Order: sequence, then structure tokens, then C-alpha cells
Amino acid sequence: MSEQPEMTIEPSGGLSLNVRELWHYRELFYFFSWRDIKVKYKQAVLGLLWVVLQPVMMMVVFTFFIGRAFHIDSEGIPYPVFAFSGILLWTTFAAAVTNAGSSMITNTGIIQKIYFPRLIIPLSSLLVALADFMVALVVFIVFVMFYPGSVNFLDTLWCWPLAIMLMVLGALGLGCWLSALTIKYRDFRFIVPFMIQILFFVTPILYPLSVIKTLWIRYLLALNPMHGAISLFRAPLMQAGPDYGLVGISFVSGIVFVIIGLWYFKKTELYFADLS
Repeated sequence: MSEQPEMTIEPSGGLSLNVRELWHYRELFYFFSWRDIKVKYKQAVLGLLWVVLQPVMMMVVFTFFIGRAFHIDSEGIPYPVFAFSGILLWTTFAAAVTNAGSSMITNTGIIQKIYFPRLIIPLSSLLVALADFMVALVVFIVFVMFYPGSVNFLDTLWCWPLAIMLMVLGALGLGCWLSALTIKYRDFRFIVPFMIQILFFVTPILYPLSVIKTLWIRYLLALNPMHGAISLFRAPLMQAGPDYGLVGISFVSGIVFVIIGLWYFKKTELYFADLS
């Protein structure tokens, strides 16, 4: 009797996303995403309303205690709208990175039992955050329409998609990198929340980057992809456009984040089951 050939299943090397394989396992995207959404809002009385309440409550607090107290220049945008726009993108980015960072540990049971493209796990965390973002975005649009101020609706057709794309680039790159690091070095479970808090204050969410007069510090802060994302998102609301040179730096930085994140994820993917 001839021996059956041995089959070895292993992830593809390099930076290849292996889109065909991801598409083959597309139902897992639905499974992980829908599971995370149900767990997130299980037994929550307000349910999806928390998606809206969190940025709205933060906007109210920062408007009264920072916007009015320090008389911050909001670049011609009413400060509540200015703060809301930044907080809206930031909460999505922070949720995607935080959940992706711990996603591999959360799913150790299924990782050790069956093979599937491990990239599905952090990508599902990003999809859950984007689903919450779309709900909150509807509320933001209504808020802007009823708040006094001018909006260039034509600019929203290209500025907002680019802003969301840049936010996704930053979250995907950082999320993949942290998910691979966390499964190997468990200390990152405690580092990630602290890192997110620091990034919140160095990102122009509550203040415009124009308040910083030192040029090299502006360039340094522009390396944060969320700077470009928030600047583009606010562009249709501003009387003058953002500094597209700094936005370009953010785009390059976002692409570098994705390359590094995917490279490290792919490099360690083969050992996830052993490290879990």
C-alpha cells in the first residue's frame, strides 16, 4: 500500500497578503466580527448607543473644560465640531489598535486547533471598529448640518474617504505589529493602553497643529498617520485647507507602518500556535 503524501500547511512568506486565501476564508471575517460585536454589547442596556455616546460625551467635556477655558484656535471651525471630528476618528483608531493588539491572545484556543490565515483576526478587530465608526459618522453628519457653519460638501467626497483610508492604514499597521508583539511579549498588554493615552495628547484632536510654532516638532508630529487623517477629515469644514505637505508626511508614514506591521506579523505568524 502506497503511503499518503504528507501535506504541510503554512502561511505565505514575505509581505504577501494572499488575498485569494483570505477570500476563501471570508466567512471567518463575518464570524469573528459578529462575535466581537455581540460580546461587546451583550447585556448592555443602551447597546449601540454607546458608539455615539462616547465621542459625544468627550466632545461636551472637552468643549467646556478645554475649548472655552483656553480659548483654543479651532481654525474657523466651531470648537464642538472641531473636537467631535477629531474624537470620532481617534476613538475608532484607538479601538482598532487596542483590540487588534490583544486579539491573538483572545483567540489562542482557535489558533492552536485549526489553520486559517491569522491575519483575519486583527483585520476583524479593524472591521468591528469601522462598523462602530459608520454609526457614529451618521450622528456627526447630522450634528454638522444643524450646527452653524459652512461645509464644502464636494470636498467631503474625496477628503473623507482619504481620511478614513489613512486611519485604516495606521490602525492596520500598528494593530498587526502589536498583535504579533503581544503574543510573544505579554507585557505589551499593559503598554498598549498607556501608549494610546500618550498618542491622544500628541495628536491634533483638541488643538490644531498650527499652535505649535517650532517647525521640526510639526514634522515630527506629522509622522503620526492620525494627524493627516484628522486634518483631511476637517478640511471640508475649514475656511482654509490643511497643510498638505504635513498630510503627505502622514501618508508616507502610514504606508511605512503597514509595511513594517505586515512584515513583522508574517515573520512571526508561523510560531503563533506555539507561543499562544
